Amino acid sequence: MIRRSLLALALLAGASPALAQNAAQFVPRYDFHMGADHLSGDDARFVWDANFGGDIDFVDYGRGRMTFAANYEAMLGEQLRRFDPNQGKYLLDLSMSLRGRGVEVAALFHHTSRHLSDRFKRDPVDWNMFGARIGRDVRRGGMLFQARGDVLGTLLKSNVDYNWEANGDVHVRLPVRPHVSGIAAATLRLVGVDGTRNRGTQSGERVEAGVRLEGTAGAIELIVAGERRIDAYPLDFSPMSWFSAGFRFVSR
Repeated sequence: MIRRSLLALALLAGASPALAQNAAQFVPRYDFHMGADHLSGDDARFVWDANFGGDIDFVDYGRGRMTFAANYEAMLGEQLRRFDPNQGKYLLDLSMSLRGRGVEVAALFHHTSRHLSDRFKRDPVDWNMFGARIGRDVRRGGMLFQARGDVLGTLLKSNVDYNWEANGDVHVRLPVRPHVSGIAAATLRLVGVDGTRNRGTQSGERVEAGVRLEGTAGAIELIVAGERRIDAYPLDFSPMSWFSAGFRFVSR
């Protein structure tokens, strides 16, 4: 499975120069974000959820692009101190895509690893997946609609029971005044499991809405959200739900 995955990426990489017809652009786009949400509930492990990351198009070869994305998530509680980072999660994605008729299809390699902070954890918690991504962006005047879906199969895993994952998300931005937009997003995640934990397919979702304030070099997004998260704590195989309010600084 790993060899087939690497071969698929290599074939797509080899095809890219031919598709580009000498029109490749290097690092034509990058986006970064940094934000934090304050969570509802009375579990002292889950008070703040902070994220920092971004994605970069290494090269755009006309008919598609090679993109790298990374995110670090820190969950803060109040068990040991007022702001107590108790876990961190690293996400890495590498994709290569082809565009056609307004749709972009990509081969995607995905890695997630989860860690505890200031707490003992001997065994790793991580997984690697490979699969496909399909996405479409639609602009009508100042309105932006973005939809994306992934289907992934597990290559390697440590101390999780995940066999496959299917997820999809939709983002909408609608201008209401100059430099001010309303924003909304919805995400659905399904994870198939191998049966070793005596549970079936897991589902998680997040719905958010807010306002986006645009500046000359970036934007601030103020949001409220509701979320059901699969396996919220790295060592617990159980979901958790909460409401949240927070902010994001994003590049334009």
